[in-house]
Amino acid sequence: MSTKIRIETSKGVMTAELYEDKAPETVKNFLAYVDDHHYDGTIFHRVIRGFMIQGGGFTVDMRQKDTRDPIRNEAKNGLANDRGTLAMARTQIVDSATCQFFINHADNDFLNYKSSTVQGYGYCVFGKLTDGFDVLDAIATVPTGRMGYFADVPTDPVLILSITRA
Repeated sequence: MSTKIRIETSKGVMTAELYEDKAPETVKNFLAYVDDHHYDGTIFHRVIRGFMIQGGGFTVDMRQKDTRDPIRNEAKNGLANDRGTLAMARTQIVDSATCQFFINHADNDFLNYKSSTVQGYGYCVFGKLTDGFDVLDAIATVPTGRMGYFADVPTDPVLILSITRA
């Protein structure tokens, strides 16, 4: 049995199932942020049509929220960064994911685990949308621009109103 979540945004609602069996540490970490209401009032701050929508770490005024310690990257779990999958965002450091996540707008094979090197490690998929692909598409196609040194920021903020267990 997998845990289901509800992602309520200013563009509509998406639901997803999380893969505790394939990414246990990642799901535990994500749900800790969910249960603490960390995501409420954050935004999708990086949106690239045909690629992904990323959020969970910034407020509307682009202030970065405090996070817990980074977690181990579980990208070597056999799951692919296909359209509608949820994956953890990270820096160039393999084990650097905290609260930010993205939803793949397209199949992004180049983000998958290939090898245990910095270049080949990939991004950990930990869930998949079960409903709300129309909302994903609506968010992925909003106009974007620059905000300070950030690129691909929606010109009209796309809010994450809440993420809750379904």
